Amino acid sequence: MKKNSKIYIAGHRGLVGSAIKQALEQRGFVNLVYRTHDELDLTVQRDVALFFEKERPEYVFLAGAKVGGINANDKFPAQFIYENLMIQSNVIHQSYLHNVKKLLFLGSSCIYPKYAPQPIKEDSLLTGELEPTNLPYAVAKISGIKMCQSYNRQYGTNFVSVMPCNLYGPRDNFDLETSHVIPALIRKFHEAKENNNQQVTLWGTGSPLREFLYVDDMAEGCLFVMEHFNPTKEQNESGDVFVNLGSGIDITIKELAELIKNTIGYKGNIVWDATKPNGTPRKLLDVSKLKKLGWHSTTSLDEGIAKTYEWYKEVMRSNA
Repeated sequence: MKKNSKIYIAGHRGLVGSAIKQALEQRGFVNLVYRTHDELDLTVQRDVALFFEKERPEYVFLAGAKVGGINANDKFPAQFIYENLMIQSNVIHQSYLHNVKKLLFLGSSCIYPKYAPQPIKEDSLLTGELEPTNLPYAVAKISGIKMCQSYNRQYGTNFVSVMPCNLYGPRDNFDLETSHVIPALIRKFHEAKENNNQQVTLWGTGSPLREFLYVDDMAEGCLFVMEHFNPTKEQNESGDVFVNLGSGIDITIKELAELIKNTIGYKGNIVWDATKPNGTPRKLLDVSKLKKLGWHSTTSLDEGIAKTYEWYKEVMRSNA
């Protein structure tokens, strides 16, 4: 990508897209294109086609998606599969029709089987049953990977995918009904501290192991993949068109809760509600493929959570 290349960021207001936009701006890219949801609904085929016809981007970061935690996935399965299938189908197809030089599709580590060998290698895809709590979302993301592979094979496009582990950071979603685990815990402990609550109740047993990646590291990883990962014909034939993106380190949810509790300075007790689902027992990505290409994450979990909490407090103060 050249500094004046026209680059479209789909989902530029979300956690992932905003970090990619910021990383591109910091590197001096000056021809960035994006639209809000009100300006362009990516689920509407005709509108996406008109956008590509008008703007004709050279590169595309497909970060637009409907996302959420276990609760949101459980409540809105139809929306998760429909909206994600429509968004990626429209953007990927129009990228092909309008000769986009390269597209990067943001997937998710939930594409892998619930009981995949740990750490999870890319070739574990489609080797077992998925975790039921986010199956519709996972199926949609798997379809996106296979679309990239299929368009590369049939049309000679250069469409690649990254599978990030659990992401977190500034600009995350802190709504307790739809958020992922780190923003949910930050908000719960912050509010418990502010209200002098004696205990905080959390879902599950705290035993599942999870891997987390700071969102700014994720953005740098995506730019690295866009610049350095170009699948060969043989890789496209075998389905080797995506890479895992993570820290390579996992932690139990119980340890994570204690870390966030201490970061916030909450002094009460944690109560675990074992009647609520745990989700997948462990989900650690094998990031050796990306490391061999020359990239690894640099932000520790302690540092990233501290930065995220500072951002959250700033937003709370500005909204007060």
